[in-house]
Amino acid sequence: MSAKPATTKRYDRDDLFIGGRFVAPATKATLDVTSPSTEEVVARVPMGSVQDVDAAVAAARQAFDQGDWPRRTPAERAAVVRAVADALDARSSEIAEVITTEMGAPVAFCAADHVVIPIAALRYYADLAEHHEFVQTRTVGRGSSQVWHEPLGVVAAIVPWNAPLRSIMNKLAPALVAGCSIIVKAAPETPLDGYLLAEALQAAGVPDGVVSIVAGDAEVGDHLVGHPGIDKVVFTGSTRAGKAIMARCSERLTPLTLELGGKSAAIVLDDADFDWSIKRLVPMAIGNTGQSCMAQTRMLVSADRHDEFVEKFAAAMAKWPVGDPWQPETLVGPLVSARQRDRVLGYLDIATSEGARVAVGGGRPAGLTTGYYVEPTVFTGVTSDMRIAREEVFGPVVVVQAYRDLDDAVRIANDSEYGLAGSVWTADQEVGLAVAGRVRVGGFRVNGAAQALDAPFGGVKSSGFGREYGPEGLMSFLNVKAVAARF
Repeated sequence: MSAKPATTKRYDRDDLFIGGRFVAPATKATLDVTSPSTEEVVARVPMGSVQDVDAAVAAARQAFDQGDWPRRTPAERAAVVRAVADALDARSSEIAEVITTEMGAPVAFCAADHVVIPIAALRYYADLAEHHEFVQTRTVGRGSSQVWHEPLGVVAAIVPWNAPLRSIMNKLAPALVAGCSIIVKAAPETPLDGYLLAEALQAAGVPDGVVSIVAGDAEVGDHLVGHPGIDKVVFTGSTRAGKAIMARCSERLTPLTLELGGKSAAIVLDDADFDWSIKRLVPMAIGNTGQSCMAQTRMLVSADRHDEFVEKFAAAMAKWPVGDPWQPETLVGPLVSARQRDRVLGYLDIATSEGARVAVGGGRPAGLTTGYYVEPTVFTGVTSDMRIAREEVFGPVVVVQAYRDLDDAVRIANDSEYGLAGSVWTADQEVGLAVAGRVRVGGFRVNGAAQALDAPFGGVKSSGFGREYGPEGLMSFLNVKAVAARF
């Protein structure tokens, strides 16, 4: 685990990673990166511009249209991708330090999640590329055809700040083994980890032009997704931004994958062991300080056992240490920015004004006057028409709602514009799987079972469409061509 750096440590950069090289930016615009825990500026880096995007797309087009990367064998590309994983693994402690510095996640969580999982994704896709059937033969009927899976082209990837390296890798790893070129637009809050990734790409021998990483604002993102040189757009972020990107892509019918927001419900049945379930539910609700699209933020409990659950759940939430993300015992760090902290605090006010009651938390932690902290908070007395039950808060805030019976629980779970994730907690395996079939989401967990790395991830309804991870994630970057030949 990384030690806390000196408060004077800076991560300044004066270059951008465009076309596989570190180059001077086109403009003098800069971004200040602020530590969420100390509120100190820890880095000044270039702000990407539309001119930088144009340069990145030109390099990517050159690499895809005339370079050898799309024409290498899958095994050759896989070897380079494994080398990227090795280069990142060798600097894993440094990467965890940087991500904690820029977005505030507890360093222990960074090491276990924000770093380990992206490296595992690279290795998974390298293995998959060597076993995937890029050429298949179909013979039903009188004809015989080959089905070719070809690299789709130049990809634009726009990633959020809440899991910066992990969000990049969900797109970069399958795009690389597919043979695509890719331009990553990093979030302005978290540009620093991208530099370490860029250095790993260079060390591994990824050819020039294949990858660019540019941090920028919404204007830069809009220019990228609307660029005529882009063949595919992948986006992770808010539903509001996703709708705007979808409208932009519609102008050129650019293929699009959207992984958007969530308001996931955990259905706790009466036969569940409350103590056992709550121990696993709390991290699923407020891990990463609640800044997760798949956080289980709606606890649905029967009216008969509602009060018992609230008492136990609130007590468990209160025991999660809040504070300095560099301390190994910290489980809840700061939110990413002052704006995000104020947004979450605003939702706490909205909830109480609508009649919800605070069971624990409800404000800023005592004694933490510096840093963007919010107490882990549980609301009870919540109904489905309240904004706190319907809108994505993206902080350590959970609501508990009472249901009458199982049908009512399923109805409440589905009464949401979102459909990303959900769970059920029960001693009855048959009932648990039956509930999984009734809740309209892209991913569901029975008793908190972990999803496999090769399982697809994505949502329905306002949580987006398309899938990341697994073979489905690879297929997102492949064009399917049917070829019938006669000689």
